[in-house]
This record gives sequence, structure tokens and C-alpha cells, in this order.
Amino acid sequence: MRWLLILLLWVLTSGSAGAATEGRVLKVLPQLLDKKGRNSLTPSLYDRDAYQAFLRLHPAQISALRFAVQWKAKAPESEALKLRVEIRGMAHNLAPGELPRATTLEQTVHQHHWFSHWASVNLGAEEYKTFGEVTAWRVTLWDGDRLLSEKRSFLW
Repeated sequence: MRWLLILLLWVLTSGSAGAATEGRVLKVLPQLLDKKGRNSLTPSLYDRDAYQAFLRLHPAQISALRFAVQWKAKAPESEALKLRVEIRGMAHNLAPGELPRATTLEQTVHQHHWFSHWASVNLGAEEYKTFGEVTAWRVTLWDGDRLLSEKRSFLW
């Protein structure tokens, strides 16, 4: 009986000791921000969606773009992971042979516990003005140079 318990403990501990970091991007919420840096006027999800529609109809009120990213990883707490947001812009009004604008934003994130985390990656006010409207995005979670997970928009 004792050997069975020892074997069971060995199998459980040896499988996780050499395991590589695992991670997932669970949800991505691209959010327009107004001149005061707000994505909503109240905490209500309905009001947030209504305010986002209002901002799309009134582009002069938009100051920046934020990607709220929910992610989860099985990694040591000291290990730094990286969220990368790739953005593509509008393809109309371009000169012949000119490609749509594209940019990449990165942010280092850390695992603090085994629950999921939220991180915000911002396209600042000046960058948003020069970049223009976003048509497609892709968010990836990296452990060094190893891709752990990705979420992308429909048009990516």
C-alpha cells in the first residue's frame, strides 16, 4: 500500500516539475477612450456598449484606444511573460502600392496567482491620431520566444 502511495505521488510531482509554461488569451476587448480616458460613463456593461457606439459615431471625442486583455498562464510567479498586440489600419484612401498602417504594442506581464488576469495595452493619443481607424487586431501571449496563445479579430 505504501508503494502505491509513493508511486502515485511520484507520478503527480514528476509530470508538473518539467512541464513547460502554458498560457491562454481568454478575451480581448478593444475599447475606445474619450478625452478624459474613459471607456464608459457608468460601470454598467450596457452603458459601456452604448458609450462605445456613441464614440464610434463621434470620432472627434475619441482620444485613444485600449485593448483590455484577459489572460491566464501556468508559470512561476517570477517568470515574465509578454502580451503583444498587433494592429492593422484602414485600407481605403491609400495611394497605389501603399500598404495599410500596422503597428505592434508589447507589455510585460507577470503571473501572480493561478486565476486569470486583466492587462491593458494602450495605443496612446498621439499614436491613435496618426494611426486612424483600426480594422483588425491580433493579441498573442509569449514566453520568451515561444508563442503560448493568440486571439484575433475576424478580419485578421
